[in-house]
Amino acid sequence: MTVLSSLLDPSGPEYAAARDAMLARLAEIGAEHAKALAGGGEKYVARHRARGKLLARERVELLLDPDTPFLELSPLAGWGGDHTVGASLVTGIGVVEGVECLVSANDPTVRGGASNPWTLKKALRAHEIARANRLPVISLVESGGADLPSQKEIFIPGGALFRDLTRLSAAGVPTIAVVFGNSTAGGAYIPGMSDHVIMVKERAKVFLGGPPLVKMATGEDADDESLGGAEMHARVSGLADHFAVDEADALRQARRVVARLNDRKAYGPSASAAEPPLHDEDELLGIVPGDLKVPFDPREVIARIVDSSDFDEFKPLYGPSLVTGWARLHGYPVGILANAQGVLFSAESQKAAQFIQLANQRDIPLLFLHNTTGYMVGREYEQGGIIKHGSMMINAVSNSRVPHLSVLMGASYGAGHYGMCGRAYDPRFLFSWPSAKSAVMGPQQLAGVLSLVARASAAAKGQPYDEDADAGLRAMVERQIEAESLPLFLSGRLYDDGVIDPRDTRTVLGMCLSVVHGAPFEGARGGFGVFRM
Repeated sequence: MTVLSSLLDPSGPEYAAARDAMLARLAEIGAEHAKALAGGGEKYVARHRARGKLLARERVELLLDPDTPFLELSPLAGWGGDHTVGASLVTGIGVVEGVECLVSANDPTVRGGASNPWTLKKALRAHEIARANRLPVISLVESGGADLPSQKEIFIPGGALFRDLTRLSAAGVPTIAVVFGNSTAGGAYIPGMSDHVIMVKERAKVFLGGPPLVKMATGEDADDESLGGAEMHARVSGLADHFAVDEADALRQARRVVARLNDRKAYGPSASAAEPPLHDEDELLGIVPGDLKVPFDPREVIARIVDSSDFDEFKPLYGPSLVTGWARLHGYPVGILANAQGVLFSAESQKAAQFIQLANQRDIPLLFLHNTTGYMVGREYEQGGIIKHGSMMINAVSNSRVPHLSVLMGASYGAGHYGMCGRAYDPRFLFSWPSAKSAVMGPQQLAGVLSLVARASAAAKGQPYDEDADAGLRAMVERQIEAESLPLFLSGRLYDDGVIDPRDTRTVLGMCLSVVHGAPFEGARGGFGVFRM
């Protein structure tokens, strides 16, 4: 066995400082997560409970198998904007009757569960995950439809929600809608386009137009129940397949539907039993320095997330600022690419391209652990072909067909973010640590580039350069880029699937690997673009 040893000193000052910095960031992230958990706030939570209704996360908890984890996705959606953190929607992956499912639950305490632009983006991302991994979709519905003041940003792209449901069904991926309250106007098509529909007695209301609209459009007087009540849809229209007497009964029936799906994973259980790492996962808190300019050894991370801390390194003496190798994680084989010293040179780029091709030959998923400032620049490196070699790595990532998982641990800047399978390169899942930062380049570098351009422009015009204004501009740009590179900002815009506690990394990745093995995949056997040699 090639077991990784550890040089980490948990009693040292560097470890203590890094741990304290990580815990401070975790506390900041936790405070924002708490806002999502609070929903619409005490007033609206109390009003919802007074109606005898469960909260969104309570519905999810009753739906899932007891004592099984729920991997919540995009919990910080909408952070930093005009809408409530979490975007009035809970999405995630959990186990129902032994089947991994994608669960989506409206939060009716936030503006009645109405959808804003971030709700839409979050829901579409959830559907994308379900489609790629063939996860049954369970929609826990209680929403008044679009948040009307935001309709211009929702109406046109919002049709993709209904399109996705039909395409999932056409692909043989089950879709289940459990309606607890309003599902009106366009929202009526969620049950309308789902394979299985459960409605709650005297609570579910599903209609294209409510009584006021019907009165205005046709002059007809009608009440909610006759227009779209659960009993009407169960007895008359046939839209409801199952009639539930209350919320608990509806969730029980949803579990029974899943139990009868005859769901089968594309791949059976992992070939080997999962063995825990030999090193303490709690020590992941103190590995990434508070200052990302200080390098750290990613092998210390790998040693604390892979089975038995066993890692077969590939080309360890070549391109040493990128660590590549093979391991198992919760019993699943995985190829790992992890940045060591931050910068990607030509050797690292070529090494990565070869490693990605090997993973595709063997049908092994890839895990990218980010801490890169990008590809190296300078005359020597340009003349040495860094563009060709960086393009080779990006080509390999772009055309690889095995599932990709990405974790941003530290820096993830420039084209290095692309080469390490950033969001634009469609990883099945991408998570960030609270220590992560991602942007086109570091704040100081970007501010410095703008300063140099401004100086050159002034010189070309023969004008004097205002040093005080330059200092003010640089400081402003640095603050802006720093704020826009932090995990809260990135996660709020759904550039990741969530910010996770480093100590949960092995568990999160294990769940993701289990999920990706639910759909068949085959690595690229050729089919890559032209590699410029």
